[in-house]
Amino acid sequence: MIGIRAATSDDAGAIAAIYAPHVLTGTASFEIEPPEKAEMRKRMHASEGLYPWIVATTGGASANDPDAGVIGYAYAGKFRDRPAYRYVCETSIYLTDASSGSGVGRLLYEALVGTLRAQGFIHAIGTITLPNDRSIRLHEAVGFRRQGVYREVGFKHGQWIDVGFWQCELNEPRVPPVEPRKFADMGIVRD
Repeated sequence: MIGIRAATSDDAGAIAAIYAPHVLTGTASFEIEPPEKAEMRKRMHASEGLYPWIVATTGGASANDPDAGVIGYAYAGKFRDRPAYRYVCETSIYLTDASSGSGVGRLLYEALVGTLRAQGFIHAIGTITLPNDRSIRLHEAVGFRRQGVYREVGFKHGQWIDVGFWQCELNEPRVPPVEPRKFADMGIVRD
């Protein structure tokens, strides 16, 4: 059984382990050196309770389940640093190779998008290195639509890489806008 739950600090090691192969051998991340557990924990805490970090586990949704192994994670963060962007977030998802293509990604991303919508964010932005048909299908399956491509903006593994941007409207923009609620105050919300 697959469980979806809020990530905890104790998940930082598993999250770093899932992310490392994407950094070392893939192009989905433009990092060159994979972050260690402590750095991943720091990134999780940098969200200051506003942005969700969600994990998929085997064995159920309880963080206390000794048989629950983290097999994927999804999170949101700032889209840009300027205050006017605070109603928009950027999303990311990473899975173990074994869970890729199994439906785990969709479960995670649906939970992330539902939570961001309930928090009151206006848009979510997905950044996808191209080509990446699997990630495009996942994003579009949960409501993201292609907005544009920056050509040859990253150089990794001896090649120039294009980056595409997908956008998901979460809520109708209001004037004046309402500040998004903290993830720490509400937890995961599914549509």
